[in-house]
Amino acid sequence: MDLRKLRYFISVAEEGHIGRAATALNISQPPLTRQIHQLEDELGVALFNRTPKGMEITEAGKIFLREAKNIFALVEQATERTQRAGTGQLGRLDVAIFGSGILDTIPRILLSFRQDYPDVKVVLHTMGKAAQIEALRQGRVTVAFNRILAPLPDITSELIRSEDIWVAVNTTTELGQKEEIDFNELQHQPMILFPSQGSPNFKDKVVNLCHQANYTPLVSHEVGDAVTGVSLVAGGFGVCVVPQSAAALKLAGVSYKPLVNLPKGAKVDLSCIYRSEDNSPLLQSFLEKVRQFKQSQATAESA
Repeated sequence: MDLRKLRYFISVAEEGHIGRAATALNISQPPLTRQIHQLEDELGVALFNRTPKGMEITEAGKIFLREAKNIFALVEQATERTQRAGTGQLGRLDVAIFGSGILDTIPRILLSFRQDYPDVKVVLHTMGKAAQIEALRQGRVTVAFNRILAPLPDITSELIRSEDIWVAVNTTTELGQKEEIDFNELQHQPMILFPSQGSPNFKDKVVNLCHQANYTPLVSHEVGDAVTGVSLVAGGFGVCVVPQSAAALKLAGVSYKPLVNLPKGAKVDLSCIYRSEDNSPLLQSFLEKVRQFKQSQATAESA
């Protein structure tokens, strides 16, 4: 049994007449009659009673008509879903995220993508840098976000934005009363650094900036992420140098201050990474939203 026979059967059942069905199908009557006979032979039941007025569907035929229409509906649905998957409009997108990036840029990109592709299931995975790379290579995630990435031959990295570097301070301290803070003032402050793993990382960036400013930071704690670092600031354990996006994290007793007199290159990048060989339509749809976001940020900053 094939779909063509089902289509012929549905047409005869709806027209109630072989001749009219043949005209509607744009075929001659004899081959249509043969197809209906073959279908009845395959099923082992009569689907029609032949009468002088035409083809009268049997009770078995009525049941088969309902099922045949269901089959065609499923085929159409499968075709549509396949076509949408082929154009990146359907499927599952596994995204690896990390610490401070999820506080600003990444949620905005994800919201834009989900608004345009509501039928794509987006699954988030919180991972450190090394785990992200491994998951990408194993195909467990499709795309990831991170900072300060060393070049890799099989992984493509697209810069999304470069952020200023700020500092989180306790509002009860002298630094907490200032509008902006000279980077050199931090050399006498207990400093909370993050992340503690996955070099090269933001911690390495901060330490290098301190060395460029001719001092060694007084490290009080090394923690896993910005949230923990800022929480320690709230507890009075020191200051925490952060990407500007971390200022979206609101905690009582913490304020975020821009830094001045920073050494050259005091920006931190956020990048989108993916397997270089991955040409899947779903990834391309997501990257389109990433690039649109990047363009909108560039436009806003130049305005």
